[in-house]
Amino acid sequence: MNIEGKVALITGAGHVKGIGYAIVRQLLGKRVKGVGILDINDENGREVLDILQNEFGEHRVIYVNCDVTSKTDLEGAFEKVKTHFGRLDIVCNNAGIQNEVNWELTLNINLMGTIRGTYLALEHMGVNYGGRGGIVINTASIAGERKDLPIL
Repeated sequence: MNIEGKVALITGAGHVKGIGYAIVRQLLGKRVKGVGILDINDENGREVLDILQNEFGEHRVIYVNCDVTSKTDLEGAFEKVKTHFGRLDIVCNNAGIQNEVNWELTLNINLMGTIRGTYLALEHMGVNYGGRGGIVINTASIAGERKDLPIL
């Protein structure tokens, strides 16, 4: 897929040492039209926005505060990104946490947030819904494979 001129939405992209941030940087380097970065941590999200806008231009990146466990938040974020850039072509469901103590929150973010984001991507990009098609990327961490993590 040629991504030049495309628009992407990345959840969990508000941490400078995170996978989402690295994905956003790669997309911008490959000349996408724009990227909407979504994150629940407003302070970190705005820091990432400043860094990326300084390097790639203010018109190419927006930040939307979003809790992927909230259907309303996520729907609103999709609308903001699509309205701002005029289209949506790539959705990366990247938001995730590792919290064995609060396993329900972990499932709501890691599983339900990904499912919700995928369905919203279909609604916004799917040809059966009047869209032009696109791509959905669901990321996961290698931490699930680590044997040295403590078991509670």
